[in-house]
Amino acid sequence: MTSSSDPADETESAADGHHELVSQPHTDDEGTVAEAEAEAAEISTPHQPLGPLGKRLDRRSPFLVGMAAAAGVAVTYGLIQLVIGAQEILILLGLALFLAIGLEPAVSWLVGRRLPRWLAVTTVVTVALVAVGGFLTAAIPVLVDQATALVTAAPEYFRQVQDHSTILGQLNERLRLQQLVETAFSGAGLTGVLGAGKAVFNAVTNVLILVVLTIYFVADLPRFRTALYRLIPRSRRPRAVLIGDEIFAKVGGYVLGNLAVSAIAGLLTLIWLLSFGVPYAVLLAITVAVLDLIPIVGSTVAGVLVSLVAFTVSPPVGLATVGFVVVYRLLEDYLLIPKIIGSAVKVPALVTIVAVLLGGTLLGIIGALVAIPVAAAVLLLAEEVLFPRLDTA
Repeated sequence: MTSSSDPADETESAADGHHELVSQPHTDDEGTVAEAEAEAAEISTPHQPLGPLGKRLDRRSPFLVGMAAAAGVAVTYGLIQLVIGAQEILILLGLALFLAIGLEPAVSWLVGRRLPRWLAVTTVVTVALVAVGGFLTAAIPVLVDQATALVTAAPEYFRQVQDHSTILGQLNERLRLQQLVETAFSGAGLTGVLGAGKAVFNAVTNVLILVVLTIYFVADLPRFRTALYRLIPRSRRPRAVLIGDEIFAKVGGYVLGNLAVSAIAGLLTLIWLLSFGVPYAVLLAITVAVLDLIPIVGSTVAGVLVSLVAFTVSPPVGLATVGFVVVYRLLEDYLLIPKIIGSAVKVPALVTIVAVLLGGTLLGIIGALVAIPVAAAVLLLAEEVLFPRLDTA
């Protein structure tokens, strides 16, 4: 080998295993590395330009065992610190993937009707954005009017809460409603105009990021699925594909079903409130629909909120609204959820309650929202993998 910067010499050296765009000029001073480069040129083929896999390392080597243990501790500690530091963005990524899997049944249905995937994704995303945009366009003016009216009437409501002779005052005395509201707002960092503005800005930013991430995940879900399954050893991959696709289907069915149930809850609540002249009907109906997305806890909190506002009209209307909330809750739990969601996600009631409580404790509202499909996935893995192995152990 001779030192040269001529392009012909660089091409020739590349044929010897030394890349023509890396560390040129190629000289004899490389010593044993030059020998390795010559062997690299022999194992490089058009089919495998970077060569075949090498021999496995001896896993029983004391050096490798010690290094693996030390590296394992270091990597585990690093991952924990990474999760803690990037908790917010990781939650957004997980929620975006959750929503993308929820939209996947609609995309796959269109692909099954011979639409290209890019067109199916574009159609589903466009329909979803148009539906949300149309809803907001129609609802925002009403929401602004009702929110303004609520702010104007807030001093009167505050006076009634302080007056022990009124229904709101008696409820406040027994349930400490004022203290609970103040605690909730202070805990959320909404004290003062600056805190409220910061919270609104963060919420809008997170929603935009969530929308963008969800679109990317929906578009690249087949590639993501393939990469995920390639992380599993080839001998176990067929079984993993069957179980993984079943989990994806359960999550997708749950997301679409939960959205449908929440929309029904909001619509029926709106009809009820308008029928009895309860103020802020649209605002309350949207609140019910959003809170109803959270299993168990959400519908209860929404029902209490709607009932309290109904009591400001009259005691009979308030009591009737309490009855409506109870009846609808029974219909939702025993009719709508089993029919719409139950076929996709079969989780026992006890497991549902425990999962929601644990999810809410660990990740707040997001944790409670995704608790049931996560519990369904864990149960499926236990039934298909854990229990059979334990039965034959």
